[in-house]
Amino acid sequence: MDKKKILIVCGSFYPVIAPRAFRATELAKELARQGHDVTVCFPTEGKDYSSFGIEHNLKIKNLGALKWTEIDLKGGKLELMARRAVSRGLQLLFEWPDIELVFKVSKILKNEHGYDLLISIAVPYPIHWGVARIWKKKKNTAKTWIADCGDPYMFAQLDTFKKLFYFKYFEKSFCRKCSFISVPFDEMRVQFYKEFRSKIITIPQGFNLTEIKRFNSPIQNEKTTFMFAGSIIPGLRDLTLFLDFLTNYKDDFLFIVYTNQPKWFEKYKNNLKSRLETRDYIDRQALIFEMSKVDFLVNIDSVLDSKSNIEAVPSKLIDYALSGRPILNINSNDLDLEKVKTFLSGDYTRARIIDISRYDIKLVANQFIQAGQLC
Repeated sequence: MDKKKILIVCGSFYPVIAPRAFRATELAKELARQGHDVTVCFPTEGKDYSSFGIEHNLKIKNLGALKWTEIDLKGGKLELMARRAVSRGLQLLFEWPDIELVFKVSKILKNEHGYDLLISIAVPYPIHWGVARIWKKKKNTAKTWIADCGDPYMFAQLDTFKKLFYFKYFEKSFCRKCSFISVPFDEMRVQFYKEFRSKIITIPQGFNLTEIKRFNSPIQNEKTTFMFAGSIIPGLRDLTLFLDFLTNYKDDFLFIVYTNQPKWFEKYKNNLKSRLETRDYIDRQALIFEMSKVDFLVNIDSVLDSKSNIEAVPSKLIDYALSGRPILNINSNDLDLEKVKTFLSGDYTRARIIDISRYDIKLVANQFIQAGQLC
């Protein structure tokens, strides 16, 4: 394969714990490992990436310090309510504070030229908007531009509020100008404007399967131990029915939750006491190792997933599969009690099965390169 000069522009990168940061990091490392000349541009937030760049043969460029910040949610009840309202309003009206990335990206790309392939990674979507702002028919940063979308924007279904109408012009602008729109699973195709669906290519999340470390000894927990890792979307993707069931379950168990929303679990913590343990997010590799030590893992399908029968496989679920532990798949709005009881009894015959071979980062990186050669 010919050596390509590649630029990746993203909003987050290692060591940030987020699916899009994983996407950018794993892709950059693998493309460089395959011999390509890879530059990654993102807000470094003052971190020194010189050693990381040397270790992985990457050029790291700072997108610049971000000056616009989220409203600090603090104060008494009334002040907190006011701050929440202002924060939500700014986000709905202006995509605050991520909108600053439009100007950061367009400014730095004006001085970047000669690339074979540009990969912009969203979320946040202002990354794509920034590229579109300076993209022209001739003399562009790269020969080919792939806009990678982990989630839909205008037709997002898991947001409480719909995007305001004028943001469609931002979406249509980048969709019109880019060479391809990559999405992690084909079902997302219908969540983009019809006139751009011919540009959509499916490239799943990719991981280096050789780096995964698991707990190799037999699982011998003193009591049934299971785990959930991720965020809660109240009313759409949450554990309410599952936790209500566990509150009344008589046998002993330990439910471990890795989350950045510990307050959401407080009312259940009061009832379940030591049977529910909340922990802060940890490094992805460390989390997979911890997953491999429990009896089974819990995954929640959203209400919308259940209605549409979408078999989406988010990065979290891929991590579940990489741990090698059985996966209890439940719905937010319709809990299958018999299924839950069989798992708690140690019967995993109804575990969700995921083929992880298609998520090998080597295959994923090659898909980006192949798409880049089509233009």
